Amino acid sequence: MKILTNHRYALITGIVLALVLSYCLHATLVPDSEFNHLALARWVHIVAGVFWIGLLYYFNAVQVPGLADAAADKGGPGGAGITKYVAPRALFWFRWAALVTWVAGAWLLDKRFVDAFTLSLLMDAVDYQTVVIGIGAWLGTIMLFNVWGLIWPNQKKILGFKPATDEEKVKARKVALYASRANFILSIPMLLCMAATSHGLPI
Repeated sequence: MKILTNHRYALITGIVLALVLSYCLHATLVPDSEFNHLALARWVHIVAGVFWIGLLYYFNAVQVPGLADAAADKGGPGGAGITKYVAPRALFWFRWAALVTWVAGAWLLDKRFVDAFTLSLLMDAVDYQTVVIGIGAWLGTIMLFNVWGLIWPNQKKILGFKPATDEEKVKARKVALYASRANFILSIPMLLCMAATSHGLPI
């Protein structure tokens, strides 16, 4: 079955199942209510965010340390297989998931977008949820910039997608690592802020 052997079919099947389930639940439990586009935005934001942050944690906790160990193991197989086959695919999902997460988050903020990004300073009174989600949105925006402005351009040099000298590759590795590690750090308070507004965390 292609659904179980091909990751694209599996992803599409999961999305279709979620949409069918959503329709059935809506039609059964709240048939008279209008379609809530913000609920769809939240779902897209969460799914894309799991892809993005999951890959961020994979890079920082698994791939980078693993490649360092592979480089230090003089008699081992090396990391060529990872850099040739795994990293390009992981970076594809990583960068596009980051963009979809941010866009879906902006969609989810809806009319609160400006208030969130100004941390409710333009409102008549400071609103707790708006400030917290605004801090999370700013952290996510910084992380998105790091992905598209620092990590991906430098990874293209490292992986050979863009011509670069050995010296440029050394510099690119450092910039990509530092930007990725910064995102790794920022993701933890960002997730705290994102969860706090909907799950009542004590901030």
